[in-house]
Amino acid sequence: MGKLDGRVAVVTGAARGIGRAYAKRLAGLGARVAVLDINLRSFEEFEPQFAVTTAAEIESAGGMAMGIQVDCADADAVKSAVRQVVAVWHRVDILVANAGGGSGSYELTKASKLEPELLQFVMANNLYATIYSVAAVAPTMKEQRSGKIITVASAAASFPSVDGSLAHYAAAKAAIAHYTRYLAQELGPFGITASCIAPGVTGSGRILKTVVGPQHDQLIKTIALRRIGTVEDLAGALEFLATDLSDYVTGALIPVDGGIKP
Repeated sequence: MGKLDGRVAVVTGAARGIGRAYAKRLAGLGARVAVLDINLRSFEEFEPQFAVTTAAEIESAGGMAMGIQVDCADADAVKSAVRQVVAVWHRVDILVANAGGGSGSYELTKASKLEPELLQFVMANNLYATIYSVAAVAPTMKEQRSGKIITVASAAASFPSVDGSLAHYAAAKAAIAHYTRYLAQELGPFGITASCIAPGVTGSGRILKTVVGPQHDQLIKTIALRRIGTVEDLAGALEFLATDLSDYVTGALIPVDGGIKP
């Protein structure tokens, strides 16, 4: 028997990277998993993949999953996707609002130089996508009088970069963390918990190539555990928040960053 047998999870941004690890961990615990992403096709990650999509990968391992292509920055599209999940599986027990990411060069994302279009794009794909995903599942969870909402911030939300770059991404992630505290207060009386994971530098395939590679030695010196995080490190924190281990935890921000300091 798995800890999440009979439960239904919705994971946004789950086609690749950290989101893929979240979806696979939940499926491994017995949950039926809805994989939501703007592009369901996976690309090469740090470890070999066994299927073209995360949902197919879960099913090939004996789990239950469905993939729904959706832009989580589109409120109506997210609601439609969640309606599909409820129509098939009749409930939603877990939301992992993972969709997001940065955009723009370091120079173009400094705090005083942000262009409106770039700011809007990153806010929409991080903060708005999180809010829209929560709004889509909340009515079902309220009706059930149970549920677990896990949002995703970043270590960047807690301290600034040394040159003020990536300001739009950090601001969006900081907003997600505080939004989650408000969720916890609103939804607690319905038996719903809401907490936030704040990843540090994590070795997904894309990050290893674009961020860690050029700065590996410098980054390691800022991390107390002297190693880059793995997607499984984050999946472990998710398992805590998604299972009964965290039934009396809500409104929490949980750093999973190896003790990173700027």
